[in-house]
Amino acid sequence: MNALITGGRGGLARVLTESLSQAGFDSVLAPGRDELDVCSVESVDTFFAEQNLDRLDLLVNNAGINADRPLAKMTEQDWDSVIQTNLSGAFRVSRSAFKIMLKKRCGHIVNIGSFSGVCPPVGQANYAAAKAGLIGFTQALAEEGGKRGLRVNCVLPGFLEGTKMTADLPEEVIEQARARHVLGRLNTVEDAAEFISFLHVQMGNVSGQVFQLDSRIRRWT
Repeated sequence: MNALITGGRGGLARVLTESLSQAGFDSVLAPGRDELDVCSVESVDTFFAEQNLDRLDLLVNNAGINADRPLAKMTEQDWDSVIQTNLSGAFRVSRSAFKIMLKKRCGHIVNIGSFSGVCPPVGQANYAAAKAGLIGFTQALAEEGGKRGLRVNCVLPGFLEGTKMTADLPEEVIEQARARHVLGRLNTVEDAAEFISFLHVQMGNVSGQVFQLDSRIRRWT
């Protein structure tokens, strides 16, 4: 088996690479932006041409950024950069991966979403829009690829401790986030990586689903 993880310089990609290798993957590619810039059609096309993959078992669309600001202060660049990376980037890489997977009639795409996509906080209009779009993208691709044996799922890994996401945040902010979890604790990158590996290896009949991995509860509206 082989896999491709975008956003390869992040903590989740690093741990997931190790987890997939332990699960029996022969090759796990985890390129950084210098090797695979998901915002660039040319970069994506060049990467796939150079890799010359005849099979791709798993794609994890993990590349993502944020640029949080109240809407009145959000710039065009703030909006465009987040949408381009988090949503359009997943489209570009998935399009190339889909072509490979369709030929083999097998393959699995896991999109890394966010709780913000289903329960947006203040100041994340761009990020929430991108992640909500990613859920729709996931389910549309699952419908499209299902009859050809392709699977597509979305994982909301949660507020991950020990990552770039939390490294620069004040402890007060982290404690506020923890308080919104009914179990009073946050996930680690190891938790998220272990689930993604399990989803691919052990849950072969599952597609088109959105998996929230933490203990935040969405209210019915």
